[in-house]
Amino acid sequence: MGNLQQKKQVVESLVEKFQKSNGCYFLDFEKMNVESTTKLRRLFHEKGIEYKVAKNTLVEIALEQAGLKQTKTDFLKGNTGIAFGYDDPTVPAKVLKPILDKEDKPKFKAAIIEGVFYGNDQLKTLASLPSKADLIAGILGSLDAPVSGIVGSINAVMRDVASLIEEVAKKQSA
Repeated sequence: MGNLQQKKQVVESLVEKFQKSNGCYFLDFEKMNVESTTKLRRLFHEKGIEYKVAKNTLVEIALEQAGLKQTKTDFLKGNTGIAFGYDDPTVPAKVLKPILDKEDKPKFKAAIIEGVFYGNDQLKTLASLPSKADLIAGILGSLDAPVSGIVGSINAVMRDVASLIEEVAKKQSA
């Protein structure tokens, strides 16, 4: 990718994707064979996840322009592919986890969910979060129950969110 205009277009496209998505997952796809790469792209496509590959310098510029640049961008090394989740930020994690449980490629580098940074050791946590559909179903299901059921559902969701925030705080203070 030689000329400046092409690089600007890539950055603009990435900025738009970062701003539209509510979850983006950074992967190192180095040494993945064509079959594995094709399978991963197909799984992403089936789940409505957009997958793009870009140079790390352009990704870093796009993150900065999108207002998502982290103080640590050391995860932007090697080959970088980005999985963008638009409807539900947990879907890419749920697609990746079973693959990474069996294989060591691709490698999970990091994720940014709703503006919050998650390191490469937090994929399991992200994959275990309830999906947006599960949360809605839980709340709708409790509508048939007395008001105490709604309060219980909301408290459970808040407890899950609080424990996730606590985990992130522990990680960042470590």
